Amino acid sequence: MALSVLDLFSVGIGPSSSHTVGPMRAAKLFADGLKGDGHLSSTRRVQAELFGSLGATGRGHGSDKAVVLGFKGLDPETVDTSTADDQVAAAALDAELWVGGDHRVDFNWDEDVVLHRRKSLPAHPNGMTFRALDHAGAVLSERSFYSIGGGFVVDGDADAGDRVVADSTVLPYPFASADELLEICAREGMSISDVMLANELVWRTEAELREKLLGLWAVMRECVDNGCAAEGILPGGLNVRRRAPSLFQTLNADTGVTDPLRAMEWVNLFALAVNEENAAGGRIVTAPTNGAAGIVPAVLHYYVKFVPGANDDGVVRFLLAAAAVGILFKINASISGAEVGCQGEVGSACSMAAAGLCEVLGGTPAQVENAAEVGIEHNLGLTCDPVGGLVQIPCIERNAIASVKAINAARLALHGDGSHKVSLDKAIKTMRETGADMKTKYKETSRGGLAVNVIEC
Repeated sequence: MALSVLDLFSVGIGPSSSHTVGPMRAAKLFADGLKGDGHLSSTRRVQAELFGSLGATGRGHGSDKAVVLGFKGLDPETVDTSTADDQVAAAALDAELWVGGDHRVDFNWDEDVVLHRRKSLPAHPNGMTFRALDHAGAVLSERSFYSIGGGFVVDGDADAGDRVVADSTVLPYPFASADELLEICAREGMSISDVMLANELVWRTEAELREKLLGLWAVMRECVDNGCAAEGILPGGLNVRRRAPSLFQTLNADTGVTDPLRAMEWVNLFALAVNEENAAGGRIVTAPTNGAAGIVPAVLHYYVKFVPGANDDGVVRFLLAAAAVGILFKINASISGAEVGCQGEVGSACSMAAAGLCEVLGGTPAQVENAAEVGIEHNLGLTCDPVGGLVQIPCIERNAIASVKAINAARLALHGDGSHKVSLDKAIKTMRETGADMKTKYKETSRGGLAVNVIEC
């Protein structure tokens, strides 16, 4: 399977790539399919059923709202995040929905968007079924989809082994393991970002790729800026206060402080700002998921702010190297918290960020692979147990901690020669097996861990 850096990093809407972005994309695919099949004009009602983790935590993750927006023909990359909730509320209040943006159907919020807390579809915990009905209630079309992490969506005929959307593009340097990637680097005298760049050129020119990657970096910067400016309480009922604005003000005011760990404070800020924006349903970059969206931007901000000589070329190389590692997680394990726990989200993002930073700090391919391995090894077994089904506790702080961990992993790897006992491939395999052994209640169902031991106020 061929995956692009732009598959791993894409612009979306918070709070979750698998629970918000994926369902919105799936619902839009269904609405587009009604048009393409000629069923839209006969459709009088559309219905959605969400299963597994989507059903268990869909309310807190905004899955129900995302489906409605997708039915309306809206896309996560371009939807107006400031009016999204109002659009859904209007559809519920007016009891009507404009499918594809221009075809009116009757709409009953309670009956037409159903979340099954204890039922699952066979191939993946994030399953959903959509159907269109005619004036007599007969089914015109019915399709199932799976949101498999990072905003990726596959059709309902997928099996449990389908972890990526099929792309048969032939790459000049295909790799399916870290060992294969390192062998290519050694044989060709290339860095990891060089290999990724060469592969990317089968889809677009270098100038086009650079523009898109720097565009993603611009969205990451804007997300941090928005998170530093937006004060108040995050939505959802947990009454979690945004901390980024006050920390930003403190750091800007204390310019004369000589604390040797001051950079860590800024990294914490960058991660908090992104994930507070994500929790509020703002515009973010999946990196590779929304729940872990603060880690790569935080470490990239660290590179730009604190590393002498940092520039746009480094940003591009960082993202390419990080994506190479993300691809390995995607094809060999999972980046879905509903499938393998938070080790698949925060763990993979930490590994990716460590690899990207090591690359731009001058690390050899072996050192970059070592940094990535350290990043995931020390997140193995991490559970996904969001309190109240919201991407807030422990998710926001967890991104800050993992960002600092990624920086430490890169620096640690740079002090070695790249040789180490546990390979990245073995660590990824271990993550997959650990996720398979993990009880369902610890995999984004909010039925275990902190989700049941923290009193909701």
